Formats: sequence, C-alpha cells, structure tokens
Amino acid sequence: MRGQVHADELAALVGEVAVRLGERWGSGGSLLDAMCAHALVPAGKLFRPILLLESARAVGGDVEVVLPAALGAECGHVASLVHDDIIDGDDLRRGRPSVQHQYGVDNAIVAGDALIFDLFAALAECRLTGASPERIVLALEVVSRCGIDLCRGQSLEAELCRHMDFDVDAYLTMVRLKTAAFFRAACECGALLAGGAEEMVGALGMYAENLGVAFQIHDDLLAYTWTSETTGKPGTSDIRNGRLTLPVLLAHAAADESDRLAIKEVLVGEGDPEPRREILAAILDRTGAVTAAAKVAQRYVRSALGALDALPPTISRERLRGFAEAAIDRDR
Repeated sequence: MRGQVHADELAALVGEVAVRLGERWGSGGSLLDAMCAHALVPAGKLFRPILLLESARAVGGDVEVVLPAALGAECGHVASLVHDDIIDGDDLRRGRPSVQHQYGVDNAIVAGDALIFDLFAALAECRLTGASPERIVLALEVVSRCGIDLCRGQSLEAELCRHMDFDVDAYLTMVRLKTAAFFRAACECGALLAGGAEEMVGALGMYAENLGVAFQIHDDLLAYTWTSETTGKPGTSDIRNGRLTLPVLLAHAAADESDRLAIKEVLVGEGDPEPRREILAAILDRTGAVTAAAKVAQRYVRSALGALDALPPTISRERLRGFAEAAIDRDR
C-alpha cells in the first residue's frame, strides 16, 4: 500500500509539473511565449523532473521544496532539444513540427535561449519554497557546469563526425558530456536542494551519469529498431547528419573492408537518406552491432544500479532502480 501511495503522490506531482509548464509560458500573448509554449506543451515523458523529484525523496527531502527546480529541469532539457533540432535540421519533434520548422531558425534560437534562462530562474524560485540560499548556489553551480559539459559534448560530436573518427572511447566521452550531463544535474540538484548529504549527492550523480549513457545508447538504437511514427522524431536524422552512434562504431570495428567503405559512403552520401539507412541497417545486422550496443547499455545500467547501493533503502531508491532498468526497454 505504501508503494501505491508513493506512486500516486508522484503521479500527482508530475501532473502538477505538466500544468505549471503550460502556465509558465502559456499566459502571455507574445511570439516568445507562443514558441516556448509550443516547445514545452504537451509535455514529453518529464523524465528529468521525475528524476529530480525522486532524488529529493531518496535523501529524505520534501519534494515541495524542489518543485520549481523540477520545472526548470524540463525547461533546460527542452531548450537543448530546440537547439539540437536547429543543428540537425530536424522538422519533427515529439510527433509534431519542431520549433525551428514552425517558427524559423532565428526565432527558435531565441526560444531555446529563453528556456535556458528560465531554468536558472526556476532554481532561484526554490528560495520561496524553503531551500537554503547556500544549497541554491550549489545547485546553480551544478547546472552551470553540466551546461558547459553539454556544450563540450556537442562540440566533440561535431569534431568526431567531421573527421569520421570511429573511436568508441571518444564516443562514450561525448555521451557522458552531452547526454548524461542533464541527468546528473537533475539528480544532484534534487538531492542538494532537498538537503542531502554530500555522499548521497555523489551517489546520485554517479547513478545519473551511468543512466544517461545507457539512455543515449538506447536512443542510438531506436533509429534501427523502431519507426519515426513510434519514436516521434525522424529515423534518418543520424544518417543525414553523418552521426557516429555506438551501433555504427561497433559495426565498423567488426566489419570487413567492403562494409567499412559502405558505412563511410552512407554517412557522407547525399540524396534520400532512407535507402542509406536501410544499407546501414543491413550492415548492423550482419555484424551483430545492435546486440553488441545493447550489451554496452546494459553494463552502464548495472553501474547505475550499483551506485544506488550507497543510498538508504527507500521506495524512491527502488523507483530510481526501475527507471534505470526501463531506460533500455522503451520505444521513444
């Protein structure tokens, strides 16, 4: 019964986050309000706000204190998606037109920037819900450093793609910087603002980093295991942008010279990306790269679960365990 009560409380909080996100930018009549509302609503899975809320619970804190930060976590995440869609030239996001497709690239850049600033504003709002100023400053530092890591990861990814560098270790570094950073920020901020001890904050950060890497590897696989109708984003984006994802890197390592040449031609080629995706999918199948990448993701999930052992046994810790296991068992 206690577990069900916890689940009901979390569902209610997530519902409140969704409502507040709609209100945050939905009440104004400006173009900026419309763009930010379009990006935020309807909300996605709200996974990062959930991680933040559960991390606060896992250290024995009050989730009401960190609720504004949960809103900020989603604003920051969505800002990165808006900018990603600009970089990748993607017209589809969450099954509908991306901000840059709907409003133009210039406007989308401004909307993404506004959502980043709203992340910091939301963290500051935690002073009104009971977080100490010292804890808020620490959370601001975590988010700032993770934001810089994200930018480093994006830059590293561009460098790897430009040089066609089939380096698995470099890829994993990039993913830790680009994707895992936001997971780490969400978990560490939730624990910090809720008054968690240093060792608990560190454990949740380690959990989140491994979770984030596993999550991204699984994302890499979705382009070859699910349709764009299911995932809500273009299945050919990685092909169009010549992106070196883990299954591609592992296929290149296992392939013969003929398939290695084909992989490069697919990634640098022009024209309709769908036939190129089919060629690459066949190579991934021949080399067993999809299965190999899935096994790497599973190793990171095990590391994430191990990090949680440093936390006291609570329902929140078990839910965090469940999130890690579900990260590599989803279709979007």
